[in-house]
Amino acid sequence: MTGSKNTGEPLYGVTINMSVASMITESASPSSKPTWNPHDYQRRAISMMLSQGSVGLFLDPGLGKTSIVLGAFKVLKQKKLAKKMLVVAPLRPVYSVWPKEIRKWADFEGLKYVIIHGADKRAALDLEADIYLINVDAMGWLADEDRWKRLGADVLCIDESTKFKNTNTVRFKSLRPLIQKFQRRWILTGTPAPNGIQDLFGQIFILDQGASLGRFVTHFRNEFMVQQGFGGFTYAPRPGAFEEITERIKPLTLRLSAQDYLNMPELRVVDIPVTLPPAAMKVYKAVEDSFFLALESSAIVAANAAAAGTKCRQIANGAVYDDNGDVQLVHDEKLLALEDLLEELSGKPTLVVYEYIHDLTRLQKAFPGEAFTGNPKKDDEIISRFAKGEIPILYLHPQSAGHGIDSLQDKSNNIVFFGLTWNLEYYDQIIARLWRQGQKESHVTVYRILAENTRDMKVAKVLLGKDRTQKTLLEALKS
Repeated sequence: MTGSKNTGEPLYGVTINMSVASMITESASPSSKPTWNPHDYQRRAISMMLSQGSVGLFLDPGLGKTSIVLGAFKVLKQKKLAKKMLVVAPLRPVYSVWPKEIRKWADFEGLKYVIIHGADKRAALDLEADIYLINVDAMGWLADEDRWKRLGADVLCIDESTKFKNTNTVRFKSLRPLIQKFQRRWILTGTPAPNGIQDLFGQIFILDQGASLGRFVTHFRNEFMVQQGFGGFTYAPRPGAFEEITERIKPLTLRLSAQDYLNMPELRVVDIPVTLPPAAMKVYKAVEDSFFLALESSAIVAANAAAAGTKCRQIANGAVYDDNGDVQLVHDEKLLALEDLLEELSGKPTLVVYEYIHDLTRLQKAFPGEAFTGNPKKDDEIISRFAKGEIPILYLHPQSAGHGIDSLQDKSNNIVFFGLTWNLEYYDQIIARLWRQGQKESHVTVYRILAENTRDMKVAKVLLGKDRTQKTLLEALKS
């Protein structure tokens, strides 16, 4: 985020506290850095975080939730109401977002941080710091009683809390017995219910240990959901559940929309339909028939249905893995549509989102560009080059590029979905890489290349339905 235009005094001032430990980043001179002067909505969030033990910040990207947390924690430290904070986040925010925000502002130079990751993560626990940053998938490792006692954190911050929406995961089960040990608990996300209201249970449990929505997910389902579908394996909200859940969690949450507080560009969504050639459609229909056949059978063949559905989406994109794992080319219609679009964009830096490795291979062969590697340092270099306009096309996978990436909006305002993801959270987060504060253009355009009469159209419809549910929830929490 950028500095506030507020003219009032800073919320607080701090002095520099240099660290000699190599794993704790040393700060530059405070005179070289700006003072963080929070916006009014950021002050509102901090006030809520100081006045109660648990808060869920449901904030859109660009509203500065990282600096809000650092601001609240700094006040608690100054008042001797907190000692150490554990931040649990996806890998990229651990390595990039949090360290950058701490180093950015003079106000936070007194906060020392440690990254707990890799071969040296055990040694990191012995380093004295104020903030400990750990990847979500390391919760099982940290939950060991000896390691946990060595950490001694009393404030918990879950960044991108939807990573804990599934209560059957190791990460959630590892965190659950530790929740009560924290005096303060904060969760952060802009997409709290990407797949529906059941996504809220695990996240809200972190805040109140089941006081609002039940101690176990079975309690939540019994109270708010009804079973439906073949064999009752799916759940849907019962009448009135949405409103009741919203009222119960309101005291714990703060919803802030970027459109209410920032000067956001216009968001345009343009669907580009393509028609599969007859031979390709014949292949598609054969696989789709097996998909529906599996759906109509018992739950035992659900895996077959999922596999067939995935193959349908691959064929819609133009290639498919066969039973031997080899790639079989089916058609080039989406590549041709992308070629026309890129010519129309006249060389403007563009984000292209892919789903499958064989898609990326064909895309890079036809349209040379860079793709993320999964290595934070290498990817930061790619981001920097893209922001300078040195890379014409940046290929992104929804799962690896949804969190902790900024600066892409400096040079680009065009996103192309070569294939759509089912996951609304990833979909929204990808769009938020460009549709955010700092975008220099008046609009951001999202192009979706969709194969007509295929599963592409179903995915687009499902995303729309999920989006409506989440927007309704977020609007209700704002009121």
